[in-house]
Amino acid sequence: MRTVILGIGNTILSDEGVGVRAAEALQAAYHIPEGVEVIDGGTAGMELLDPLTGVDLLLVLDAVKARRVPGELVVLAGKEVPVFFRAKLSPHQVSICDVLASLEFAGSPPKDIVLIGVEPESFELGMELTPRIAAAVPGMVTRAHAELARRGIELLPRAA
Repeated sequence: MRTVILGIGNTILSDEGVGVRAAEALQAAYHIPEGVEVIDGGTAGMELLDPLTGVDLLLVLDAVKARRVPGELVVLAGKEVPVFFRAKLSPHQVSICDVLASLEFAGSPPKDIVLIGVEPESFELGMELTPRIAAAVPGMVTRAHAELARRGIELLPRAA
């Protein structure tokens, strides 16, 4: 089974970078097994086509504007995810929508897809997450671990 954990977001726009930061935190907390790749997608677009072709599970970590309380987790799975990205709720998501549509058109979409996001508080220029969003990162990591475990992928904790 080929799995990709994709952290996306612009790390110079404060909370917009939470997906990348969550992917980094996941890698820091757990040993990533063979067959699982963590990709810092940043604000990448069509250049993700090749790494996402033929993926069995795509787990996306991202900031999502879903009109919720800042810091609240948003989890979507399956067909909900491409529909969500079509709403263009974040500047880079247009590219992810295009990538998913292209993979579908080419006949190689992810077999399973999960989005774990957090409602951002700020997109102000800055390299740091706001405190409320930084506090949500461990919850994103925990949920990612649970979603992977639910699909038979075990991440072993790194020694403290």
